[in-house]
Amino acid sequence: MGYGIVGSIGGFLLALLIILLLAGAVVLLLNKSGYGFQRNNERTMKMEKDIEEIKKTVEDIKSKLEDI
Repeated sequence: MGYGIVGSIGGFLLALLIILLLAGAVVLLLNKSGYGFQRNNERTMKMEKDIEEIKKTVEDIKSKLEDI
């Protein structure tokens, strides 16, 4: 019929452990491949820096055009 309370709790814990191991493996692989949060944050910071430099360049060009 069944394993009783001990079997069902043990089975539940085993299934939970397997799910957590799989989720951990997925997170580990994503971090190594570059889709992780840290590298994404670094990319965002570089893009923001580039955007600020472009804004400064555009302002310089505008001021030079106004002088002409």
